Amino acid sequence: MINSELFQPTIPIGEPELMRASAYQRYLDEMRTEAGGISTRISQLSPSLKADLLRFGEDGADSEVVEVMAACVRHGKRVTIHLQSGDRVVPLTVFAQERLVHCPVPPEELVGKPLLDLKVMHVEPALLHPPGDTHSPLVGAEEAHYPLAPLLWELAMRGLRRELLPEIAGPAVYRVAPGLDVSSLPASGALVAAIQRLARQGASLREMSDWPGMDRERATRLLNALYLQSGLIVSRSHPDAVRDGWF
Repeated sequence: MINSELFQPTIPIGEPELMRASAYQRYLDEMRTEAGGISTRISQLSPSLKADLLRFGEDGADSEVVEVMAACVRHGKRVTIHLQSGDRVVPLTVFAQERLVHCPVPPEELVGKPLLDLKVMHVEPALLHPPGDTHSPLVGAEEAHYPLAPLLWELAMRGLRRELLPEIAGPAVYRVAPGLDVSSLPASGALVAAIQRLARQGASLREMSDWPGMDRERATRLLNALYLQSGLIVSRSHPDAVRDGWF
């Protein structure tokens, strides 16, 4: 596990002090050398989460931010994702069960840049604990905690991934879950119309792609975003899903 002294979750006075990506990469290379050439990128994670990330490439090396975040949410794990943003490394701690993240920079600043610049460098079990934990020395500063949902939405709608996440891919008909608060989603225009339509009736990805203001990529991103909000029902037994699979 990474030495906690390498990263201070927040700096009480002034701007957060972030490590240079080049220095952090040297650190990762040194860890790999000490391990006899075996990458330690995700070796500290639980077997189930590690197996999930391995689907995206050898040792999870090709995984995109939204894929790692989705895996953390699915498994309900507290994980720190070290992201390269420009020439700095931002440690993003995900508290999946609490639906919070801890980040030394505001998430809107992190995703305000082109998301092509965000790169997953390392994933490890979280050192920090969530707010309210009894072990207070390991709880980050209150002002550095943010809701998870808006960040997941931005990563799904603007990130690198243009295909459905594996859990919802394949022949299927999709609907918006009844309990989803549609008004809370940062959507507008054709996306709102599509969400409202999915709340009334199911549709396949192919059908959604032909809706006004939509295409295949936009429909795919919307479905990923809804899934990450726990707001998507996936039916594979629906006649339209079976028909799509047959053809």
